[in-house]
Amino acid sequence: MSASILSATRLASDVLRMRSTVRIGITGLARSGKTALLTSVAANLLALSAGRPTLPALSEHLRGRRLQISVAPAAASAIPRFDFASNMAALAADPPRWPARTMAVSLLALDLDLPREGLLAPFAAQRRRLEFLDYPGEWLLDLPLLSQDFADWSVATLRRLEATEIAETARPFMAFVRGLPAAAKADEALTATGHRLYTELLRRLRDEAGWAFLQPGRFLMPPPGAPPPWTEFFPLPGHGPLATLMQSRFNAYVESVRHDLMSPMFGDLDGLVVLTDLLSALNQGQSAFADAQAALAAAAAALRWDGSWTEWLAAFARLQLPPRSIGRVAFAATKADHIATRQRTNLAALMRRVTRIPDGGATSAVFSIAAVRCTEDVVETLAGRPVSAVRGRIIGEPRPARFYPGEVPDHPPDAAFWQHRFLALPDFEPMRLPDAGRGGIPQLGLDSLLAFLLMDVL
Repeated sequence: MSASILSATRLASDVLRMRSTVRIGITGLARSGKTALLTSVAANLLALSAGRPTLPALSEHLRGRRLQISVAPAAASAIPRFDFASNMAALAADPPRWPARTMAVSLLALDLDLPREGLLAPFAAQRRRLEFLDYPGEWLLDLPLLSQDFADWSVATLRRLEATEIAETARPFMAFVRGLPAAAKADEALTATGHRLYTELLRRLRDEAGWAFLQPGRFLMPPPGAPPPWTEFFPLPGHGPLATLMQSRFNAYVESVRHDLMSPMFGDLDGLVVLTDLLSALNQGQSAFADAQAALAAAAAALRWDGSWTEWLAAFARLQLPPRSIGRVAFAATKADHIATRQRTNLAALMRRVTRIPDGGATSAVFSIAAVRCTEDVVETLAGRPVSAVRGRIIGEPRPARFYPGEVPDHPPDAAFWQHRFLALPDFEPMRLPDAGRGGIPQLGLDSLLAFLLMDVL
């Protein structure tokens, strides 16, 4: 089917749907700031509705129109609501606290009334519902499993675990796997031990080594409810009875991931944001950065960017509307306020170089952002010369201080970068919010990100 026919079919599908709801998925690598971003999105859109100049790039696209925005009432959706009030209270506290990290899927829903333009200006405003789906980053890394079989995944996973930097951390699990005979029986005691050791290793790699490319993601962030028995498996090469049992459980896990991807919860997105904390990966060292780079590449390749023509034909044969494809995709590097002004262009360039965006119908862009600002830009003196720096309060410290965080490369670092400490990344607390945050949350680049995502709506 030609691209023009496919585009026309998509357009006809959108007209038939008459969608008044726009759903944007917010996902990313673990600890990339999804909860902070959603809290800031809601706070700043509500403040914009109240006439505060919180999102200048978005206001520019409004061309003088005044948005009316409110938190949508809970509907009959089975998806838990995003706890905006609690997260906002944490940021507005004295001292401010970072909101708790994402533990499950949640939904932020906002009702938006947008005045019409031109000849339609006298008519009533358009009512749209904006839905932001908070999708755990650990689950994002399950998507590449859809195109892998158990044997290949096991070999690749064990090879990564042999890296010198984590050899000691991985020793208990690797010793267990290497000590199993090739014809090990399908024994539940062996299965439970291997699964426990592997899950403990994943947690340590995440919490101590700063790794993100950890599969299966639901081992680290289980869905609500009791886990099915087929979730107990671990990477194991070979073709013996135990490996065969592990393969069958892996296959059941992958089918569950596939079902989630095609479900209304995640399978009907208009836009997608993929967040990553590249700065922390740079700060933690070569192994952590290589892991983040591999995770981004795998996630980008696995995402369903565009529906195939066979999906469209199959849907019409069933007298159903075809599946939607994701229209806009944004990759965003977070914590951009932790580095000096002159380094933020490098951060965006680095994000662009390490993110392999596949071909497809989605419009994509790369951003460097700080959804909740922690610092202000200042000039510091270093070796008698002025340098661009930041001023912020480190968590637990009584007063703010000035910092020169160092250099951010604009391309994947070479060996010289890892031999020296070119970057230091303090743990800043959020800025104090005046008026309990009712005037919005200071941000950096979030307004441009929202303008990109909502371009078709505006």
